[in-house]
Amino acid sequence: MANNVSETLIGAVVLTVAGSFLYYAMQTSGFSADTSQYSLSASFRSVAGLNVGSDVKLSGVKVGTLTSITLDPDTYQAITRVSIDNDVLIPDDAEIKVSTDGLLGSAYLEVTAGGSPFMLEPNGEFIYTQGAVNLLNLLLKFGGSDDK
Repeated sequence: MANNVSETLIGAVVLTVAGSFLYYAMQTSGFSADTSQYSLSASFRSVAGLNVGSDVKLSGVKVGTLTSITLDPDTYQAITRVSIDNDVLIPDDAEIKVSTDGLLGSAYLEVTAGGSPFMLEPNGEFIYTQGAVNLLNLLLKFGGSDDK
């Protein structure tokens, strides 16, 4: 009888740990049925370093998550969709750009709020975007030789 109780307790612990891993995976991947967020889109020339689940930050505070990245076959631009917390309103003249945490840190989307009194509606689109900057190309342009 004591053997059945211990097996039941171990099974409950295993199920609890598995459930917590599943919850964590859903939260970090952006795959969540959370209705406390709304969706916005933005087009970039380059989203190098970004992945689905990357953070969206406003003034250094996480306010959302990158939920999808697709390629527009007509313009060859990367189309991103982000989920933003409902309690955060983004002005319609805000800028969104690809940034990194330090020199070798992970990439995230940084939102810089504008001064407009009008806010982006759910399923709206950022107008002002800035893609990822390739540091190696930038260094080559700065320190490169002149081929005259």
